Amino acid sequence: MKFLILILIFLLVRTCAVQPDNPEITPKELKEHEAFLASDRLTGRYPGTEGDSLSSEYIRAHFKAYKLELLFDEGFQEFEVTGSTEAGEGNVLITGSHRWEYGKDYTAFPFSGSDTVASPVVFAGYGFSIVSDTFSWDDYRNLDIKGKWCLILRGEPEKNPLPSSFARFTDERTKAMVAADKGASGVLFVSGSQFDRMDELVPMRRTESRMQIPVLHISRKVADDLLEGTGKNIVWYEMLADSCHCPVGFFTGKNASARTNVLSHKVLTNNVAGLLRGNDPILRDEIIIIGAHKDHLGMGGPGSGSRVPDTLAVHNGADDNASGVSLLLELAEKFAAHRNELKRSILFVAFGAEEMGILGSTYFTNHPPVDIHAIKAMINLDMVGRLRDDHSLQIGGTGTSAESETLIREINRDSVFRLMMSPEGIGPSDHAAFYSRNIPVFFLTTGAHTDYHTPYDDADKLNYDGMVKVGNYVYALTWALDTLPKGLTFKESGPSGQQGGRPRFKVTLGIMPDFTSTDNNGLRVDFVTRDKPAWRGGMKKGDIITALDGKPVHNIEEYMYRLSKLSAGQLVEVEVMRDGKRELLFIQL
Repeated sequence: MKFLILILIFLLVRTCAVQPDNPEITPKELKEHEAFLASDRLTGRYPGTEGDSLSSEYIRAHFKAYKLELLFDEGFQEFEVTGSTEAGEGNVLITGSHRWEYGKDYTAFPFSGSDTVASPVVFAGYGFSIVSDTFSWDDYRNLDIKGKWCLILRGEPEKNPLPSSFARFTDERTKAMVAADKGASGVLFVSGSQFDRMDELVPMRRTESRMQIPVLHISRKVADDLLEGTGKNIVWYEMLADSCHCPVGFFTGKNASARTNVLSHKVLTNNVAGLLRGNDPILRDEIIIIGAHKDHLGMGGPGSGSRVPDTLAVHNGADDNASGVSLLLELAEKFAAHRNELKRSILFVAFGAEEMGILGSTYFTNHPPVDIHAIKAMINLDMVGRLRDDHSLQIGGTGTSAESETLIREINRDSVFRLMMSPEGIGPSDHAAFYSRNIPVFFLTTGAHTDYHTPYDDADKLNYDGMVKVGNYVYALTWALDTLPKGLTFKESGPSGQQGGRPRFKVTLGIMPDFTSTDNNGLRVDFVTRDKPAWRGGMKKGDIITALDGKPVHNIEEYMYRLSKLSAGQLVEVEVMRDGKRELLFIQL
């Protein structure tokens, strides 16, 4: 029965797609797109699922109906992502005479390595080793953790809800990397009562990269067993560290033996791309990209990104981002009706796996169907379905070219929108991958709302008349870009580092890493920016960074962590694999 239903849906997609309607952008056609893309039968369009495949087929069929040139493999650019991470068979944790139960007494972090470790346990407080401009804190002072389990409290000693000086050091992966650098054979995290009164174990969620050592989350019951010989429990030590505001660490006198088996399951997803070729004999080789991501959160649940992780339900993502895809299709149809008037070429792309960390757009820019330098601008449509009564339209990337701000104001000369402009090219959506390649970007959105990343982001809540207005604005913007005699002049605008609880970068190498790599054998360099430190130091596209400043680099997270520790002016040693041979580069930051 399930197979027959899928066949019927597939036939519906094909039937709907082969009959182009009115080339104008209309509420009726937008509603038709949303009725399919944001329907329960697509189960939230999670990458690698049947719903994801059906949305891709729907988009491709429309591109084909509009007589776009289908790029890659009949419009599909396939790439691999980690669809899920789960515990395999054979996970074991033993302390003394206790054999603990997986899922009840302990669990593995999704980024845990798979290994067998039997060693003594050292308590290292909150697991900080901080030397900053404002303060220092070293839980490892006078502690030898080489070849030992490291027991660490989650969180930080400052329980004030406002951001603290510890905020960017509290992430468990960061703490685990600190312990690994100091020689720990494995890490045991535990939640104090002030951090989590319920003492709930972390859910197993997907991750693109894993560590080399086991990283477990144990209950307070297990931690108290390890601390039994001290006469105190983990809550007492949490209170001690919080009250004295000082490191607390010691050898527990106990051993722990564990075998971890964490499995990552790979799935295929895709970008969908269709091209309208321009007609000017010179300018037709220049490309304007209009893009929108097609994926969403599937059924939600812990670790999915859902704002209600305890609720398993279809996250339809009508605004995020079926709205962007619906407008993408309508724009493709409208431009196709005027293809003979185009000077430059327009490439329409529905990106996959944006919610996983802009993986689809990153893969696209790393493996473009055209010369990357031929792409002169990128327009990103993400959550454009809820135009408010004040007609506020947010446009990011307005500082990424010298002409952008003047251009978007001129198009809005009739004051259809209250423009809210941000100059920065970096942001949490697909345009960031293009900005990183020195391409001017425009990021359009009508803004967030309370239904964002919940099961309540449904098609009946969209402002379809507002979507028409946004679509017509993008249509005008694209025509303006098409007719510019010399195109846009790229400018750097905004920070290139990470914010919030992620590492902050005081320096940059000037590379584009391969964000999609999952092999944990180093970090592949997919692009080296001319005249940046890496270029001056002799780094090349295709190099695999295996160590930075004498510390190993297995994946993107370790690279970011290592980079955050470096300072401007520093001469840093970078180890790379090039054509199967080890090379040492010395790079002045």
